[in-house]
Amino acid sequence: MLYRVDTSSSTPLSEQIAGCVRRGIADGLLSPGDRLPAGRELASSLGVNMHTVLRAYADLREEGLIDLRPGRGATVTKTNPRELAQLMQTVRQLVAAARRAGLGREELMSLVGKEFT
Repeated sequence: MLYRVDTSSSTPLSEQIAGCVRRGIADGLLSPGDRLPAGRELASSLGVNMHTVLRAYADLREEGLIDLRPGRGATVTKTNPRELAQLMQTVRQLVAAARRAGLGREELMSLVGKEFT
């Protein structure tokens, strides 16, 4: 899998790294149980601080896409990571569109809530 970051982008590096993993999962390049590169290894190859990679991995863990285990590293979760990754990409696109439209968090949540009724 190819990881890329654009240091001139306004998107934080950790978000770019997490996005690479999300896309890999959503596109089927990463499967449940697959191991991600070690934080230090990935940081070195991208020329970023190791804590930047660890922040990306922590975000992915909070989203339920990866498991982090001391000594074992990061692995893609075994419970529907592909569907969840696709959903997370859609949510990020929705939030970006809402911001462009001038909607705040509560307005967006209200719109989403109406779709569940």
